[in-house]
Amino acid sequence: MHVSVLVRLIVYMVIAGACWVPAAMSGTADNTGLETTVRALVRANSEKDLPTMSKLMAHDADITSYSIGGRKYVGWPDLERDIKEEFANVAALDLRISELKVWSKGDIGWYTMELDYGRIIDQGPDQQRAGLLLRETGVLERRNGQWVLLSWHESFRNAGGTMPVDDRTTAAVPRTVASSVGQPVVLDLSGEWDILEVEDDKHYKATLDKAGNGPYAQHGGRFVTTKYADRLWQGTWQQPGNDREGEFELLLSEDGTEAKGVWWYSRVGAQKNIPPREHGGTYLWKRLTPLPTVQ
Repeated sequence: MHVSVLVRLIVYMVIAGACWVPAAMSGTADNTGLETTVRALVRANSEKDLPTMSKLMAHDADITSYSIGGRKYVGWPDLERDIKEEFANVAALDLRISELKVWSKGDIGWYTMELDYGRIIDQGPDQQRAGLLLRETGVLERRNGQWVLLSWHESFRNAGGTMPVDDRTTAAVPRTVASSVGQPVVLDLSGEWDILEVEDDKHYKATLDKAGNGPYAQHGGRFVTTKYADRLWQGTWQQPGNDREGEFELLLSEDGTEAKGVWWYSRVGAQKNIPPREHGGTYLWKRLTPLPTVQ
């Protein structure tokens, strides 16, 4: 009799245990605050609102994060400096989240995000847009009831890391370069280019889109055009393979088939604040593919 009762009690306990699941495990955690914080960070970045970004990011001295181009940030001061520099170098930013997923457990949260990072150079009729297709992951911690970003890592979503010019955000009338027969054509820098670093007699190829952005075959490099006007072509280059980046300035020929100019370093490894145009060399670019035709 006592054994039978004991067996029934054990069976009931097993059934009850199988049916009971803690609330934290059975339901989806309310991640509204977490997602709101991530979106607020992106919005603050897009609006060049550094105080809000600072408030929503941890300033711990030992926190490490990674951005594109092999850049590594430890602590807040170096990141703050580069954010200020980026804000000063563009007329506006246009950041658009194409996908965002968030998770949390207790006071720790994490996310994955796909982001279209648009850089708008100049305003009015000279406005130009360069874009980066980014993939980002990050970890947040809830401190005193507020989620703050601890660490993050950015990379490119595609081989070139760039996106086409968004004509909806470009109010400018397309600038032109002269064709080989003297007729104006809509500016289009797309195609394969042979890049020559003159001093070292070093050749490699670049594949650019119509806005002048794309990868090149040298240490996983990438060119981003930041401005083009009256055949003056300016931009940046990054080489994750040897942890270097810099800028370039070219003058495109009247027929649009070659460009001559200079390049220089802005960062080599941990060495930053390299004076512009002081260390670098000479470029000679030649088109390897026919000039794009006007659509």
